[in-house]
Amino acid sequence: MKIGFIGLGNVGGKLAGSLVRNGFDVTVRDLDPSLAEDLLKQGAHWADSAKELAESVDLVITCLPSPEVSATVMEAPDGVLAGLAPGKLWLEMSTTLESEVRRLGARVSETGAQPLDSPVSGGCHRAATGNISIFVGGERSAFDKAFPALRVMGRRILHTGPVGSASVLKVLTNYVASVNLAALAEAWAVAAKAGMDMATTYEAIKASSGNSFVHETESQVILNGSYNINFTLDLVRKDLGLFRELAERNQVPKDVADTVERVFHDTQARYGDRAWSPKVAKRLEDACGVQIRAAGFPAELVDDEVEEPGVEIGPSRLQHAS
Repeated sequence: MKIGFIGLGNVGGKLAGSLVRNGFDVTVRDLDPSLAEDLLKQGAHWADSAKELAESVDLVITCLPSPEVSATVMEAPDGVLAGLAPGKLWLEMSTTLESEVRRLGARVSETGAQPLDSPVSGGCHRAATGNISIFVGGERSAFDKAFPALRVMGRRILHTGPVGSASVLKVLTNYVASVNLAALAEAWAVAAKAGMDMATTYEAIKASSGNSFVHETESQVILNGSYNINFTLDLVRKDLGLFRELAERNQVPKDVADTVERVFHDTQARYGDRAWSPKVAKRLEDACGVQIRAAGFPAELVDDEVEEPGVEIGPSRLQHAS
């Protein structure tokens, strides 16, 4: 299987690296050619346009920063759609609106190719080692064709239903993570003002009913002071906007979402679009005159799980069905 990968940013570059590392024939493209340099040294090929890339591969993967960018890459005169043909696959790994991925998916189907939306979850450090989780929406036949590539990019792979379903779940899970991060920032500030030992507080939360994946990862870089989780405030704001649109379209009150969006908007205004998302804690450090620090925590997370081929997961009721 020949694979094309468009979008070599914080997540995309690591996912493409897993494909190259595991021996796939990979062609890459990004607006910033320097992001491809290491991959090219490892044996990847370069495409001068998205159309050229799509024409030369069996599976086209896009991992881009916004729905607008994805639409441009797909629909430009020299875009992906212009290079698709029957038998090919398109795997959208960007975080996007399900309505948009369904719209683009319909256009992909018109070419005879098959669409899948396949966002990832679990942090950049896990993307680097092929241990991230992947949600996949689309026809089962397309999922099965793409699975050899999916299982080297991710450890836990969930087929979520039709095209668009994976994007809904990705928006929901990113929203929950952002709410958790904002709540942790407040908890850390209160702990610091109350004179608690920060390392002890970390262990207390980790051992409690308040523990979470966000605490075990992002709290560590807050305590270090680097805040470097490889995810920026502009991306948090984009994700919260996607959740807001999804909630409004489904007529669900969003009292918590409105508050959290205001908090991250203020954080972004203070520290800039490209500041790391855990700086939501620095906002309260600055306001309260405290530092949330403890010795022994890393400046950046490294995945210590052994890289293994991914497996398909699913609801237990389906796994045990006869």
